[in-house]
Amino acid sequence: MKPIRSFLFVPGHRASWIDKVPGYHADAVILDLEDSVPDAQKAQARELVAGRIAGLAASGERVYVRINRSPFIYSMEDLAAIVVPGLEGVVLSKPNGPEDMHMAAMLVSEAESRNGLAVGTVGMIPTLETARSLHFAHEIALNPRVTTIACASAKNGDVARSVGFQWTREGLESLAWKSNSVIAARAAGKLPLAGLWQEVHDLAGLRETAAAHRRLGFVGEMLLHPSNVPIVNEVYSPSAEEVAYYRGMIVAFEKAQASGQAALIYDGEHVDYAHVKTARDIVAQAEAWAMP
Repeated sequence: MKPIRSFLFVPGHRASWIDKVPGYHADAVILDLEDSVPDAQKAQARELVAGRIAGLAASGERVYVRINRSPFIYSMEDLAAIVVPGLEGVVLSKPNGPEDMHMAAMLVSEAESRNGLAVGTVGMIPTLETARSLHFAHEIALNPRVTTIACASAKNGDVARSVGFQWTREGLESLAWKSNSVIAARAAGKLPLAGLWQEVHDLAGLRETAAAHRRLGFVGEMLLHPSNVPIVNEVYSPSAEEVAYYRGMIVAFEKAQASGQAALIYDGEHVDYAHVKTARDIVAQAEAWAMP
């Protein structure tokens, strides 16, 4: 599955915003039934979202839905409505630990069975927004239905309240558990997402933060505004300079290998099989993003 660089929230009760999704050019969208939807409009949003999934998927969009949860369980009512053909996965907020993923997986399986989908079709992306979920990040990531874990570090959000940190632009207060989430996801064979940047019109701040997250090992960001999409797509894609550098490395190594060498100095640095494997991965990633 292609990594998600830009993962854009769209409120589920905003029909006109949902209809504009193809123009946002996000790698994937989250049609939200949870916090961005007023309580009085939850049922309306559920019906609207359920009716839009197939059409968006048919137009090439990767569609996820964030469902509601009570203090103890995710909404079966939401799942019964939105687990339909075209849905790639569900986003699960505020899990307390791996037991929540186990319960959610059973509910998704039930919804798939009811709605005629093959069991295992729909993936799950938990957002780590509690101290306990951050502690058990690896166990959460190990659930077979989990494709990605999202490490949330929003200013004054749920995770800030749970952990008790004070947000700064530099992000040192969240560095330890961001890094732990990356390692937890990678160790489970899954991909880690970061987010959320709340000062949506501060594009310079977004670029700086996204670049820092990429350096940590994240593959993309959850986003709140369409204007943030092109910046994040750019930050999380190999630049033309990077691609040229790594293609040159591959060529130089292959020439050295043809003459019986397994190591060389390239652009002043030692290069061997490990470095070239990384170079090939980065070039392949760039080529994948260049494909429509």
